[in-house]
Amino acid sequence: MTLAATDDIPYFGADDREVLRDGWSYTVDTLREFEGDELTLVLGADAASRLPSWHSAGEVLERARIAVVPRPGTDRAVVDQAVASPLTWLDTPLLDVSGTELRRRAMQGKSLRFLVRDAVWAYVEDNSIYD
Repeated sequence: MTLAATDDIPYFGADDREVLRDGWSYTVDTLREFEGDELTLVLGADAASRLPSWHSAGEVLERARIAVVPRPGTDRAVVDQAVASPLTWLDTPLLDVSGTELRRRAMQGKSLRFLVRDAVWAYVEDNSIYD
């Protein structure tokens, strides 16, 4: 689905190393594989507020810049206080659509059309992802 979402966007790339890794996959493990690269980890504000509880959170912050997408219901001050590292806040519209919400809708048989890119919607439909 990530490939479908980013395929025609030249400045994005999809990488499958986390899904191919055996056992638990932690963000820090993936970041380690990009040694020497300048990385930006894009997180929703809700996820960013929980970053201190992540496995090896300090190393995650050392290995990547953090860009935060504002999310409804998550106060910027809470995120800034939780993450004691410089954050880049992205200027995006507030969209009340999360991965959790998309999965819930799909499992209820509701369409994801217009909530995700057309290629992702087609992939979910064609592959019966949530059936």
